[in-house]
Amino acid sequence: MNPNSQQRESAWFGDRPVTPSEKTGLVRGVFDRVAARYDLMNDLMSAGVHRAWKARFIRDLVPRPHETLLDVAAGTGDIAAGWRKAGGGPALLCDINEAMLSQGRDRAIDRGRIAGMSWAVGNAEQLPFPDRSFDAYTIAFGLRNVTDIDAALREARRVLRPGGRFFCLEFSHLAAAPLQRLYDLYSDAVIPRLGAIVAKDRESYVYLVESIRRFPDQEALIGRMELAGFAFNTYRNLSAGIAAIHHARRI
Repeated sequence: MNPNSQQRESAWFGDRPVTPSEKTGLVRGVFDRVAARYDLMNDLMSAGVHRAWKARFIRDLVPRPHETLLDVAAGTGDIAAGWRKAGGGPALLCDINEAMLSQGRDRAIDRGRIAGMSWAVGNAEQLPFPDRSFDAYTIAFGLRNVTDIDAALREARRVLRPGGRFFCLEFSHLAAAPLQRLYDLYSDAVIPRLGAIVAKDRESYVYLVESIRRFPDQEALIGRMELAGFAFNTYRNLSAGIAAIHHARRI
């Protein structure tokens, strides 16, 4: 058997090899279970630092009122809400997980912030939108959860208009090995325990830790963006590389 064929037919759910269809269902199940406590867990796991990362992400986006945003893996909607608050145009929030979208939509309704926002259930690897539909595409802490990262990147390029901007915020890899070891110790000792106590779901947070470790490092992701057809690819490390913002354009 061709080894490349075998690779295409398998995927990883954390440290466990699964089929691509199995992974999609398993990831959906993770976020079904943690949706109600997702934002609280983010605050606890990062001591609130994820909010600073997202604020930096929004500033780098430079929202513009004449542009339309597609926010993929939109979750509870904080990126799209930040885009709108900063003066961006209409935002469409897309997520494969309806429970996460419902949390975000309910929050937007409660806060009176639904103007210019719409929601759609969809898979990042097969977006249900026409070619060249959006001026900006964002995906925050979602790319590592897709089954086929390369397919998701190609879809991102497909739905962007020429000149459109791609932005990805994701956990990444620290450049300094001692810091990476400390971070790994924290991830193993603290995050699953918090998941067990706060979200009543230790296993989902074990998966989230493992998914971070399997995600490509900064330069590897740049290479995959280039293969997907993006240009002007660059990245910005956050907190010494615990997270990173990747940015590119469709030309």
